[in-house]
Amino acid sequence: MNLELCKHKAAEAALDYISLGDVVGVGTGSTANVFIDLLGRIKGRIDGAVASSNETKRRLRELRIPVLELNQTGVLPLYVDGADEATKHRYLIKGGGGALTREKIVATASEIFVCIVDYTKMVDVLGAFPVPIEVMPMAQSSVSRALVGRKGWPQLRTGFTTDNGNVIVDVRNLDLVDPPAEESHLNNIPGAVCNGIFALRPADVLISGNENHADLYR
Repeated sequence: MNLELCKHKAAEAALDYISLGDVVGVGTGSTANVFIDLLGRIKGRIDGAVASSNETKRRLRELRIPVLELNQTGVLPLYVDGADEATKHRYLIKGGGGALTREKIVATASEIFVCIVDYTKMVDVLGAFPVPIEVMPMAQSSVSRALVGRKGWPQLRTGFTTDNGNVIVDVRNLDLVDPPAEESHLNNIPGAVCNGIFALRPADVLISGNENHADLYR
């Protein structure tokens, strides 16, 4: 299948959740970029957007979409973003692009979180994609030891620094049968700023795009 067309189908379906005058939270990544391009075509309907990364902010400004700060807007009516993995229960792994902390902040500050993916991102159980963890640089070793203690296989994402000035540790082999529980455990590791499991605040609507249609999970 044409994956770009699949992403387009999902992003197009997300436009239905925008109301006149909304300030829309916008995610980061290849599928979110498709949504940004579509948002540019209807920018007259919205009052602006809140970006989850510097790259998203740059793309929005290129399309002359007003970029607002979350501290100015308060609660957002809508957040639209992609995911690296998703289940039909709307649990997600995010952070392949390294923006997971800001993404989770904006998602949590939004009334409705719409996640858009192509069909290849749908899985029965999370975990084939490694869980990204944003880590304070001084805590990289101690966080990695804690992850090994949870039987994880951590690996530093080399040559990458987040917009917050931190590093990313990607960890495989975590037990993700209960994603909310594992997210909570990872939240309690000192020095781990944020992890890429979105289960305590899952998507409210998950849209999986195919070439001819989009499937919705609520």
